[in-house]
Amino acid sequence: MNRQGPDTGSQYRSSIFYENDEQKKIAEAYIAQLDNAKLFPSRIVTQVVPLKAFYAAEAYHQNYFARHPDNPYIVYNDAPKVAHLQQQFPELYTGK
Repeated sequence: MNRQGPDTGSQYRSSIFYENDEQKKIAEAYIAQLDNAKLFPSRIVTQVVPLKAFYAAEAYHQNYFARHPDNPYIVYNDAPKVAHLQQQFPELYTGK
């Protein structure tokens, strides 16, 4: 909980934000299905919480991966994950 790769803190928590009861039920059911299948060594800690507001990220965060491909954090943490996704789902990868 409260972790994303090497980053820790409550700002790195995993959350699904729902707009209505149907979305909430779907998210909770899917998490339960994954937990019951024991696909991961620990239970899923993703929170399912109501969407109260949406805030666009600041401009300097937009397209950060594309604008800073040589940033050490990108090279070490993010680029390998993107490459893996591209390999696993080539028909879906747009490179954007």
